[in-house]
Amino acid sequence: MSTTAPAPARPVPAAPGTPGSAHQIDVLDALEAESIHILREVVAEFERPAMLFSGGKDSVVMLHLATKAFWPGTVPFPLLHVDTGHNFEEVIAFRDETVEKLGLRLVVAGVQDYIDDGRLTERADGTRNPLQTTPLLDAIGENRFDVLFGGGRRDEDKARAKERILSLRDEFGQWDPRNQRPELWNLYNGRHTQGQHVRAFPISNWTELDIWRYIERENIALPPLYYAHQREVFEHSGMWRAVGEFSQPGPGVPVQARTVRYRTVGDMSCTGAVLSEADTTAKVIAEVATTTITERGATRADDRISEAAMEDRKKDGYF
Repeated sequence: MSTTAPAPARPVPAAPGTPGSAHQIDVLDALEAESIHILREVVAEFERPAMLFSGGKDSVVMLHLATKAFWPGTVPFPLLHVDTGHNFEEVIAFRDETVEKLGLRLVVAGVQDYIDDGRLTERADGTRNPLQTTPLLDAIGENRFDVLFGGGRRDEDKARAKERILSLRDEFGQWDPRNQRPELWNLYNGRHTQGQHVRAFPISNWTELDIWRYIERENIALPPLYYAHQREVFEHSGMWRAVGEFSQPGPGVPVQARTVRYRTVGDMSCTGAVLSEADTTAKVIAEVATTTITERGATRADDRISEAAMEDRKKDGYF
């Protein structure tokens, strides 16, 4: 009979993500890894990708992720901005500075050009966001883009919550929410035929709070209007609108100097500010953590046109 003592049992290592694990993954790390995986997969699968970039916080984060995904090389696709002509000056300046700093190509499709030559007509309410669809689809066709990265997130709107990571658009650029492909096990189907194209949403699973926590962690610069500042505003339809060339108060509506910031940035004529003292990223995070209304629901007049405003625009080809 052997008298050799049995070897002591080895301790079982903690499972990844459990307390005490050396492989514990932060939520932001997981989201970042997923987004980078999507960016790389799409670039590998498609021939002519492009990324929508407006200078807004979501597109800024998406571009930051792209620089990490393809480092030490440069971002291997151009940026596309559908410019309404009514954008905030601070955002356009930030857009141009970012493009120059990274050495990227920017394609601009201007709504104003379409109005000037009669291809589009100004809306009675002065809002131009709904007019972006035609310039967007024309830019896709003219540049032969077969996939566009967009910064849509599922927590923003009911229509965006229905969207897949890779979303097929037909020959007319339209989206059918009832005809979407399953995306099991993080497998994405980018198959499309001549004339069709695909929209890809790398930050679809992020929330507004995730975006701001990531901005803080990565020290990402943003246009200054995302932070509290004093601005001349007036109240319109329950929102604070900035006074500007394309946003004027009606007769008898008082103009006030208030401390505000913007949660989302779009057409100046449809985007509202929120009263806020959050002038740092940490303060914005604390503010966003307690809000119960999405940024689009709180500050975007173009999403209040109807209950299905966003979905109707997406079906027509908008993001």
